[in-house]
Amino acid sequence: MTLTLRLAVRDWDYMTPLVLGEVESSRLDVKVDRVGTLVANVGTSDDHDAAEASFSRYAQQRHDGDESVVGIPNFIMRGFRHRCIITRKDSPVCSLADLKGKKIGVTGWRDSGNTWTRAALRREGVGVEDAMWYAGRLTDAHPVTDRLDGFGRPGRIEACPGERPMVDLLLDGGLDAVFTPFMPNGFFDAGSPFRQVVEDFRAAEVAYFNEVGYVPGMHLIALRADIAQAHPWAADELSRMIGEAQRLWLAKREKYADTTPWMIDELRRCAADLPHDWNAHGLAANRRMIGDFAEELHAQKILPRLLTPEELFPGQGEA
Repeated sequence: MTLTLRLAVRDWDYMTPLVLGEVESSRLDVKVDRVGTLVANVGTSDDHDAAEASFSRYAQQRHDGDESVVGIPNFIMRGFRHRCIITRKDSPVCSLADLKGKKIGVTGWRDSGNTWTRAALRREGVGVEDAMWYAGRLTDAHPVTDRLDGFGRPGRIEACPGERPMVDLLLDGGLDAVFTPFMPNGFFDAGSPFRQVVEDFRAAEVAYFNEVGYVPGMHLIALRADIAQAHPWAADELSRMIGEAQRLWLAKREKYADTTPWMIDELRRCAADLPHDWNAHGLAANRRMIGDFAEELHAQKILPRLLTPEELFPGQGEA
């Protein structure tokens, strides 16, 4: 009998083979629901059985003893973070170390990506106490919400003044830099007033990989615990299918590389700079990355206790 799973994920292009039915299983029928906003807690969802989830928020659930979901160490969203810090083109800030003593905006304090970005800064001698932080919306198209999430500290971590968009604060000097996972509209235009703080971010990110040995993971796959208990094989099968979708997508990109003029060069450079298994799934392949992220959550005072990889992914063994 085939088990049907309703999976909620963002619109990642490498999920296309799964959406189109090119990845099959005799045991699992995956129905992909493309969402713009992550499901808050798939463990209590009536609409989904599994979902893309924030690594940071999942870790908070494990810390708090919430066992309504089972995390699968399949990191559906990975990425380096040096590229995610922007400033004005005329800014003197040109390195992570230059951010010491500066005013930095973040799109959400607890966000997994921003946690990794602060980790990169810490490696360059810029800790949380070495800057003034403001949490807020990136542009006026983004909603005004609580982006401090309980981590505000007057004089150190505050909401953006008047809830002004951070791109506006960048332009008038109210901020020196902004952490953002997605670039504001117009960022890639020749006339954009913004740039990355680290202009040769690729070289910085390759050097970072050579030091730590991984590409940071931001989002993982979470499965409802009741389903995982009733069908112990489902987590591994779902992870396998997502991995197969990614493999098929990459093979097609290598064949149909003309989606952008230099995609073929990007594929070549990625293969040269990273090992073939940089996106491997499972606890064993990601143990160091998982452990480092847990250490950052503790060091940055997001979690009061240091969690082990086994606590975060119980029962995963070394698969």
